Amino acid sequence: MVLLAGVTVPSATLALKSVTRRFGPVTAVDRIDLAIKQDEFFALLGPSGSGKTTLLRIVAGLERPDEGQVEIAGRDVTDLPPYGRHVGMVFQNFLLFPHKTVAENIVFPLRMQNLPKARRDEQLAWVMGLLRLQGLEARYPNELSGGQQQRVALARGLISRPALLLLDEPLANLDRELRSEMEVEIRRYQKELGIPFIYVTHNQEEALTMSDRIAVMRNGRFEQIGAKTEIYTNPASAFVATFVGHANRLEGRIAEIDGALARMAWNGQPLLVPRPAGAGVGDKVRYFIKHEDLEILPAAVNGVSANDVNEIRGLLRDIIFKGQTANYIVAVPDGGDLVVSDTPRTVGVHPNQPVIVRWPAGAGACFADEAP
Repeated sequence: MVLLAGVTVPSATLALKSVTRRFGPVTAVDRIDLAIKQDEFFALLGPSGSGKTTLLRIVAGLERPDEGQVEIAGRDVTDLPPYGRHVGMVFQNFLLFPHKTVAENIVFPLRMQNLPKARRDEQLAWVMGLLRLQGLEARYPNELSGGQQQRVALARGLISRPALLLLDEPLANLDRELRSEMEVEIRRYQKELGIPFIYVTHNQEEALTMSDRIAVMRNGRFEQIGAKTEIYTNPASAFVATFVGHANRLEGRIAEIDGALARMAWNGQPLLVPRPAGAGVGDKVRYFIKHEDLEILPAAVNGVSANDVNEIRGLLRDIIFKGQTANYIVAVPDGGDLVVSDTPRTVGVHPNQPVIVRWPAGAGACFADEAP
């Protein structure tokens, strides 16, 4: 059990068991198993069409699974309507009533539950304080900023003190600066309340900023589930390596395997990479190395042993200044580019001059080439 502002609500652990949802010939959610802890901020991350919003709607009761079971706090809610599940939901487009005031918008769920006015006023005061909306009670949505409208939508989702809160890309319509502010605030609300937030997004920065754990979805299935640091640093597949973080991709063939490392032949030179699961000598592989793991140096610097680092020589095409960091775009012998992310302070490195790109041997992630 968890206590919120003097009101006790059930433990909010969520369990999904072999949940499947089909739309005609398309399987939008395919045999999903998932358990979410009481105080967890969990992100469903994936591209459009990956099934993340359908899965969220199944949890909310807005979609019924064709197969499988949904449990909240140990109770099977698979066949219950949304109002019987004790969950809150925040939508991408806020869905505020333009003809109602802030207070009327927020308490609307409680009116639908026929709660007495004294109880509605008590919970309104609590949630207005939590989201710092005091003084805005009599305003209408068109009199609010984007951030204030977002807080009102959050307040409406939280006013009934749900067992868990579901958020479907709620920051997608905010500008970048406001989105960054709301990321911090939403994370704070979740920690203060101590209930699970399940957050759907295609934005990896949002997922990495706010969540404790991430499930990366693809074609209705989980490609990888884990702590956000694990997802970022140890992707389980080429898709995750491409979708989470900014990584360079090099393609080649395995020339030799030695313990945990492999020697990949790339454009006539060897690179030491992590041993790819399921690939042997002669097999084609894809190697991913994140922009920030690379170092750029003037070409005049002497090379070092390939047993210590990987090293590629190229021509610096451009430097893209991004504030605290800069992206160095290096044309390499295979005709592509490597992107190096570093602080904009590199001495002796200028566009249209030869450079060395260097990184530790065995860094990054390598995968057997996937069939189309």
